[in-house]
Amino acid sequence: MKIVRRIGASPRQRGSMSGQTCPDIFELSNGDFAVIGTEATAALDHELPSDAGRADHERIVVISRETLIRARNDIPDA
Repeated sequence: MKIVRRIGASPRQRGSMSGQTCPDIFELSNGDFAVIGTEATAALDHELPSDAGRADHERIVVISRETLIRARNDIPDA
């Protein structure tokens, strides 16, 4: 599995010059996506709806609204 491309604007394009706030989205060679964000499993696990689940190896990660909105045009339709 390899990173194929960034989805959306880079952190620098979104104003992160210090590297302190760098949420990011990447498309992987197998078609999946990888996300860099703030780990928030402990804070949000109990907030998941009853029909949502999280395996022990999975984490809840938060990315900024701007990161996702600026990625919208790069997300494939299929």
